[in-house]
Amino acid sequence: MCGRFTMATNAEALAERFRAHLSIEVAAPTYNAAPSQAQLTILNDRPDAIVRAAWGFVPEWADGRPDVKPLINARAETVATKPFFRDAFKRKRCLVLANGFYEWKRTGKGKVPYRIALKTEELFAFAGIWSTVHDAQGVVHPTFAILTTEANALVSQIHTRMPVILREQDEEDWLNPRLSPDEAQALLVPLPAELLMAYEVSPQVNSPAFNVPEALQPVA
Repeated sequence: MCGRFTMATNAEALAERFRAHLSIEVAAPTYNAAPSQAQLTILNDRPDAIVRAAWGFVPEWADGRPDVKPLINARAETVATKPFFRDAFKRKRCLVLANGFYEWKRTGKGKVPYRIALKTEELFAFAGIWSTVHDAQGVVHPTFAILTTEANALVSQIHTRMPVILREQDEEDWLNPRLSPDEAQALLVPLPAELLMAYEVSPQVNSPAFNVPEALQPVA
């Protein structure tokens, strides 16, 4: 699963890396992104723009239904067949922009948080799906979920699942509406472990309020 991540960089770096434009206000960094918050995404209906979407996917057929709970993750193995996700998987794929994510390891002393990122500390994108729904005031806004897969050899030491981190050369294909479901499914694989690093961070990241640069620091 993926329940927290980081997106700590500036607008210029984001625009250059993803070849998309955004406003300075939209680009504000986050060091501890949490569900329900609006995070940086690129939606496939406008691949040249970075926009904020709410982390918590609600299918469009459930728009306005209080009994439908938003979901933050979709399993890669079932996203194409589950009614909750399958239409979005076919038609509404997105990139969720990040430079790391948190996962918690169960130990005899409780859960210990780790940050996982590329060894290069470069930006990357999670594979996501999105929808548009109305909020309580009737305003239309996008929502998203992050796709997850089996953990690779590094992440499996911490958790059994990990988010799908797309290879940079696959990001454009993921957004391509002409990509077949089978071709899209083939992209949903664990990133090789040798490209990633993991290190223990402060237990303060357990709280979304701990959204400061110090959240990224390894524990002494």
